[in-house]
Amino acid sequence: MGLGMVVQAVGLFAATNVDGLLVLSLFFARGASRRGAVARTVIGQYLGFAAILSVSLLAASGSGVLPGPVRPLLGLIPLALGLRAAWQVVRRRRRAGAETSDTGVHRGPGAFEVAGVTLANGGDNVSAYVPVLAAAGTGGRMAYAAVFLVLVAVLCAVGRLLAVRPVVARTVSRWGHVLLPLVLVTVGLSLLARVGLPS
Repeated sequence: MGLGMVVQAVGLFAATNVDGLLVLSLFFARGASRRGAVARTVIGQYLGFAAILSVSLLAASGSGVLPGPVRPLLGLIPLALGLRAAWQVVRRRRRAGAETSDTGVHRGPGAFEVAGVTLANGGDNVSAYVPVLAAAGTGGRMAYAAVFLVLVAVLCAVGRLLAVRPVVARTVSRWGHVLLPLVLVTVGLSLLARVGLPS
């Protein structure tokens, strides 16, 4: 794999995944101090991205995967998770009264929760990846995939780094129970609005 292809792969990955960095940072921050939360978040990020990459590779090799009418439905995943998280906050507030110091899920984010949001938020990345991967040939596709998978680790490291910044940690500690549902619902609605509802 030449240097030019590596640079192209890095640029393509950065352009299509920078919007998910906020959500990833929130997942890391909400799982702070919870045992195994970091590992579950990283595993979930890899699972979600692996699904995006697999669909892209199959489509680039000529297989008809992820038909157009299905893509808008991906927005329902973060929307549903956001509404579920908001409902959990309401339930906990009713149960605990004024006690809101820790309204997050006790175990932190689950791997499949992170994977679902990653898949939904990156579902439109398929449109950007397919033409590039199709033009790269079989060897090039494998090279792109390898670079992308390494960059997922970099993305996770950056997300974790942002999550442990004092200002971010304080904000999430105080408002995370509101921020995460709000961000997830916003992501879901924006995906539905951007792609349009299936006809």
